[in-house]
Amino acid sequence: MKARTAIRRIGRLISRTFLQGLAITLPITLTFAVLYWLATTAENFLGGLIQWLFPGWDYWAGLGIAVAIALVFLAGTLMRAWVTRRVMRSIEALLDRIPIVKSIYGSIRDLANLFQKDSRSGFRQVVAVRVSEHIRLVGFLTLENASESLPADDSEPVVGVYLPMSYQIGGYTAFLPKSLVEPLDMTVEKAMRFTLTAGMSGSSAPGERPARP
Repeated sequence: MKARTAIRRIGRLISRTFLQGLAITLPITLTFAVLYWLATTAENFLGGLIQWLFPGWDYWAGLGIAVAIALVFLAGTLMRAWVTRRVMRSIEALLDRIPIVKSIYGSIRDLANLFQKDSRSGFRQVVAVRVSEHIRLVGFLTLENASESLPADDSEPVVGVYLPMSYQIGGYTAFLPKSLVEPLDMTVEKAMRFTLTAGMSGSSAPGERPARP
């Protein structure tokens, strides 16, 4: 009997130790795996393109990654110009007319724009939605005036709020009276980590104090 109890304790200790090690190593491993995939993709694609365009060059490893980084910064710099933004809008309008392509491109574009602080399509504010007196849901303000596109009572302004789900990429959008929504003094990045990990990300909980106007 004592032997079985000791075996169970050892089994629980091994399991707990393994899960603790997994909790530490898995995020680090996945982070470096994604970075490695991005780096190798840029190196293989752009590196091969450079060698094809300039066969006489003395190509060195890592040039594709360097060119990818330079292109990203160049694209960001060019987008500050009015002419470039107008050309990009024309290209996007063309892509939006192509079946399948418009769905893929539009989804990736909208996802990339979510975390841009200066983007009109990004999350505007971390908010708390009051479900009852003692229950609140953490969400992200996406539409400040939904009354213009949805039938609503004119006496109560309506806002759009995205409510993410924990442990998965997903959620739903709710259109709520503005009186049920209060801003939180928390960044979008911290709130996203907090909600996706069910509050176990190590980030501080959404504060009780609202954001200053």
